[in-house]
Amino acid sequence: MGGEGGDRAGGPGAGRTARRDGAVRAAVEQGLLGPGSPVVGLLDVIGIRESAAELKAAFDAVTAPGTPVLHAFAVKATPLVPVLRLLHEEGIGAEVASPGELALARAAGVPPARTVLDSPAKTPAELREALALGIAVNVDNPQELHRVDGLARSAAGLSGPPGSARAGGIPSPIGIRVNPQVGAGSIEALSTATATSKFGVALRDEGAREWVVRAYLDRPWLTRLHTHTGSQGVPLSLMARGVAETYALAEEINRRAGRHQVDTVDIGGGLPVNFASEATAPTYAQYARMLAGTVPGLFDGRYGLVTEFGRSLLAKHGTVVARVEYTKSAGGRPVAVTHAGVQVVTRTVYAPQSWPLRIAAHDGGGRPKRGPAVVQDVAGPACFAGDLLARGRELPLLEQGDHVAALDTGAYCFAHHYAYNSLVRPGVHGFAPDGAGGVAFAEVRRAQTVEEVVAEAGGARADALTRGHLP
Repeated sequence: MGGEGGDRAGGPGAGRTARRDGAVRAAVEQGLLGPGSPVVGLLDVIGIRESAAELKAAFDAVTAPGTPVLHAFAVKATPLVPVLRLLHEEGIGAEVASPGELALARAAGVPPARTVLDSPAKTPAELREALALGIAVNVDNPQELHRVDGLARSAAGLSGPPGSARAGGIPSPIGIRVNPQVGAGSIEALSTATATSKFGVALRDEGAREWVVRAYLDRPWLTRLHTHTGSQGVPLSLMARGVAETYALAEEINRRAGRHQVDTVDIGGGLPVNFASEATAPTYAQYARMLAGTVPGLFDGRYGLVTEFGRSLLAKHGTVVARVEYTKSAGGRPVAVTHAGVQVVTRTVYAPQSWPLRIAAHDGGGRPKRGPAVVQDVAGPACFAGDLLARGRELPLLEQGDHVAALDTGAYCFAHHYAYNSLVRPGVHGFAPDGAGGVAFAEVRRAQTVEEVVAEAGGARADALTRGHLP
């Protein structure tokens, strides 16, 4: 057995497993992994393209012909410019939630018309930039709407792309994010439609629904509604309920306005990812069919649609691979000490029950490791006891010089470096078949150097606190 990769002989995800195994071996053979570079992130380019195609096909199958649909990738999931460019070329836009994420999307070539700005803490400067560019904005709260009102009054000073002018002079599609307050999933921190969620206007609070309706009636340039129920741990049925509540509100606004004012519903993202096996479950097609059955009016062509999926597009197409530096035993249990831990899989280390990882064992040459399963721990390099990739996991016995692959880590992992112990950020490489039976790699992000760690830690200002700069 090669650990928990599974499906090596066929079945769900077999092609992905074979590509990943080939990439791990090639990474060792080509020197991307070794004593001098003991941890690396790998991205399966074919798998990413396939996910994008599956997303588009799933919603195309349930929407009326000609319906405008924008699938905007949640940049926070994997904030890497080459990834955003790849998705852009596959017809996927960008959902951004900060100036940094907007800058990444623009660097990747994602046009403003295919970009959506969400954030609960947008500054005046962020709003001004987004509106000037013609980027869609989802307003989070009444105070933010007041700011947008001020920008609307001075809209003559905004310059958008040709033909972008809208009612009120605002060059961007504007909507309000609402919280349908339908409840939480199994991971409270990722459930955004609870009674007390920090996001959006809580629709069931006293007077809130009427405030939202009046806000639209008073502002013809409010043309979108936005909701997002949550992500990992949130069942599809709960996500569908959140969308249904938002659709019902759009219908109410349009009825009371006497016109088709709300023309687009942004349903957010949040499709959960199966971290227990290689299978992709649930699928975009399953979710789209459930939505079409629950809220058929949303797909009859009267409303444009925006989605904001992130984790589900990338998670299963990324792998963190690390060298086993040492092995030992503690309390009779084998322990493999590797170079991947809290700095790349932060959530797993701090909340292992909510974020378990599958681990695949590879030998020193990068090949899937064979042998009887042995209960063992897989540890990371950070200096605290809880820095573990896996506890009491059954794997072929790991030995010094072997490699471990942390699977399904393409989202919220190696692109979100946590600088514990000043560990350097690992390099990230995309991979695809080279056409000659091998594997080709492309550097997405080079590995950080120790010198860069020192520079970021104020190395050029070593005497700032000691040489008379302060009283």
